[in-house]
Amino acid sequence: MARLLVVDDEASIRLLYAQELSEEGHDIVTAGTAVEAAEKLKGEHFDLIVLDIKLKNESGLDLLQKIVKERHDMPVILCTAFSCYKDDFSAWLADGYVVKSSDLQELKDEIKRVLEKKKTVRG
Repeated sequence: MARLLVVDDEASIRLLYAQELSEEGHDIVTAGTAVEAAEKLKGEHFDLIVLDIKLKNESGLDLLQKIVKERHDMPVILCTAFSCYKDDFSAWLADGYVVKSSDLQELKDEIKRVLEKKKTVRG
């Protein structure tokens, strides 16, 4: 399956996503801050990033812009508790947008969709 970077400031969310997505067969690496995520992106390969918008003292949208600028081929799914950012122009840079829920099926489906799209684009 795929190697995913989950970026969320809530430790319980990182743990939940790591457990659930690992059960789907993915290799999961987590980061609690934008700085930590940027460091991991420098030295490791990922197939996809699941990124929270509201990080402590940081914006996931700012990190998204850096990722798109530096790693334009890196798919990113925004996963947030807020649906209002879906209409933000910055959010449109992401490959997917999921509103957090206790049921992770929508996130799992979006990860599958984005990874399939990535395979199709690369041929």
